[in-house]
Amino acid sequence: MTWSEMQPLLSQACWDTLYMVGWSTLIAVVGGLPLGVLLVLTDRGGLLQNVLANKVIGQVVNIARSMPFIILMVALMNFTRTLTGTTIGREAAIVPLAIGAIPFFARLVETAVREVDGGLVEAVQSMGGNTWTVVRKVLVPESLPSLISSTTTTIVALIGYSAMAGTVGAGGLGDIAIRYGYQRFETELMWITVAILAVVISLIQFAGDFAARSLHRRGGHSGPVPRLRLLKAATATGKTV
Repeated sequence: MTWSEMQPLLSQACWDTLYMVGWSTLIAVVGGLPLGVLLVLTDRGGLLQNVLANKVIGQVVNIARSMPFIILMVALMNFTRTLTGTTIGREAAIVPLAIGAIPFFARLVETAVREVDGGLVEAVQSMGGNTWTVVRKVLVPESLPSLISSTTTTIVALIGYSAMAGTVGAGGLGDIAIRYGYQRFETELMWITVAILAVVISLIQFAGDFAARSLHRRGGHSGPVPRLRLLKAATATGKTV
């Protein structure tokens, strides 16, 4: 196969992969962020402590995370058909990709939020802040660099999942690698696909790391003490956070 024949196939496959991963990441963040925060809030000593709810949510997340993506894709076929009208193509692939990524991202969010200094939470509470204020003003902003890194990790994982989705007709680079590279013995095309995936993942990882470092420096996160002093100063002057 000549490059002129490969180029349109690769261009469409790249777009399909980015389309699937982009929408899946958006849904995973929208669904996983509140779920991860809720896991922290309902844990022992949390602002919304509820051990039963925490265990139920945690168990559901663990079960969803433990399911191999191929099996999850097959198990959700009827649900996918109900939502999209088909089980083939990039729109159909977004459903299992997003559902598989939500619990994955939720656990990363939980880890990031737990790293926030408890003194900041207590300072906001002493100022009369409610749970929503603590989440909005402390937990999410203070963990934002880690959340960016978690999002990057999720995107990289979704690129790998999308390649697997390509084996069952979802399109994208995985579909090209299997349908042309493997089944039609176009080894050169398969290795080009692998190289493209490697470059895309490297660029995404670089961008994510750069954004996380920039946010960390911009926020002046030299440690919890300066931030805690700022909150206490605001409390003393009667200002709201």
